[in-house]
Amino acid sequence: MAGRIPDSFIDDLLARVDIVDVIQERIPLKKAGRDWSARCPFHDERSPSFTVSPQKQFYHCFGCGAHGSAIKFLMDYDRLEFPDAIEELAGRVGLKVPYEGGRAAAPQQSDTADLYTMLDQSARYYQRALADNAAARAYFDSRGLDPATITAFGLGYAPDAYDGLRSALGNSPQRIALLEKAGMLTRGERGGMPYDRFRDRVMFPIQDRRGRIIAFGGRVLVKSDGPKYLNSPETPLFHKGRELFALWQVRQAQQKIGRIIVVEGYMDVIALHQHGLPQAVATLGTATTREHAEILFRNCADVYFCFDGDRAGRQAAWRAAESVLPRMREGRQAHFLFLPDGEDPDTLIRQEGSAGFEQRLTTATPLSEFFFAHQESGTDLRTADGRARLAERCKEMIASIPEGSFRDRMLELLTDKTAIRWSLSASLSPQMREGVEEMLEERVAQLRGNSAPVAEAPAAARPSGAVDAQRSVVRYAVALLLQNPSFVESVDAPPYAFAALRRPGIGLLIELIDACRARATVNTAALLQQYEQREEGASLRKLAVLSLHGDAGTLQREFIDSLAVLTAQTRQQRTDDLIAKQADGGLDDGEKAELRGLLATRRR
Repeated sequence: MAGRIPDSFIDDLLARVDIVDVIQERIPLKKAGRDWSARCPFHDERSPSFTVSPQKQFYHCFGCGAHGSAIKFLMDYDRLEFPDAIEELAGRVGLKVPYEGGRAAAPQQSDTADLYTMLDQSARYYQRALADNAAARAYFDSRGLDPATITAFGLGYAPDAYDGLRSALGNSPQRIALLEKAGMLTRGERGGMPYDRFRDRVMFPIQDRRGRIIAFGGRVLVKSDGPKYLNSPETPLFHKGRELFALWQVRQAQQKIGRIIVVEGYMDVIALHQHGLPQAVATLGTATTREHAEILFRNCADVYFCFDGDRAGRQAAWRAAESVLPRMREGRQAHFLFLPDGEDPDTLIRQEGSAGFEQRLTTATPLSEFFFAHQESGTDLRTADGRARLAERCKEMIASIPEGSFRDRMLELLTDKTAIRWSLSASLSPQMREGVEEMLEERVAQLRGNSAPVAEAPAAARPSGAVDAQRSVVRYAVALLLQNPSFVESVDAPPYAFAALRRPGIGLLIELIDACRARATVNTAALLQQYEQREEGASLRKLAVLSLHGDAGTLQREFIDSLAVLTAQTRQQRTDDLIAKQADGGLDDGEKAELRGLLATRRR
């Protein structure tokens, strides 16, 4: 598994890459003042609301909320994983991606290429063997697969021999070692010569999101004591909790993926593709993970999970729901389709055709409905104890949902079912609670139509741009620095005079200042990349596109003024603390002197 990519390299990469060039190669952009605009590639719209800022090296859609750096754009538009997007951009500017922990922490480039080559050669070997084995061909015929589908999925057959693949491809100790590292050979408990892992099985190549073969799945032809299905083990290329069978084929079948259907077996996937529903994928012998959920939603906004209707199927569905909930950002939807006893997608699509299966999808259960049906099981909502139990069961999972309309709706449903006014922040850690409380304060301010008051700062000292959109001096300072990281040169060296101020966002402001100081090259996109997976990320993305009026000199003066206001508020806070302490029990000589000085400063 590759090591971590240093933040300093990502900063340098984003400073060298021009996001306008990256995006313009994929969608047409038009100049709009200092920025560029286009119709958003991530949702349907008639007029352009997608903006690319060369100054911030950041894109944002005011329609659907899509946003990010050049890295994020490649992840969302080209559907690349984070390391692959980094490698793609680094290749554009002639940089080599370093991995922390040394070269041993990541596969050697030549070794990785050799592993891909060996797996590709293994697939060709199995395909040739299928052509020579009547029993294997008869199995695929019995499942209704046509030659085009067999070719499209690269299906094959592993001969019933311990040294078939090894003899065909492993002509040297080095090649045998590569086959073993790729998971194609295994050893007995007592060691000895490695032998073929897959024997007398029909073979299903597993491809990554770039179409490269990274592993295999095999199904027995004749019932035996061994497992019916056998997958490759974890290897440097294959991690089953992060891969989905046939996602490559789904992406090849359509430029814009409207939905993805998650089923349980290889043959279920292939049957749906052959019968006109090329949106099916499957997990690889494991429950749906959070990584799976993120990959699914990165490719489309609507995901349908299709499981058996028995107890095992519903347990698998619940594990999928647990993984999906923390990924339910704005616009995403998940549904659950439970099949009749004894049926699976393969049999149903062959009996009912694509139209019949489409009709079943329209009856799928929405995530919210499935969630509460599962949580209410065994709970009597007619009693106060039952309603309290339901609230206790649900609150932590609802708290894991990202801020937005879906979480708001889940809270409304929970309140309706329990008749309890439930506080979201009560279930959070102390570190998260402050951010949630600030969010609630902002909601109240929005409802009132006013900005939050600037604590005791004189009107003349308030930044001129701090109108309704800026709800506090702290937020305005964060917005100014986020959009203009070079303003950090205006900040005195730590310790910062406002560090002790007890106001939401002070910790984040100091963290941003330190991040800007620590980096030789930094821009808005690099700062946002740092917070992409953190709770503060959503708030920072809003501030990154906040309209700030004035030239660079004016905005820098307002940033300096904002810090001065925060320093004044800090002195006032300390003054109030000392006065309160004096009333409670008195001050020592040092505190008395400090209070006299603070009062004198305020009078001046």
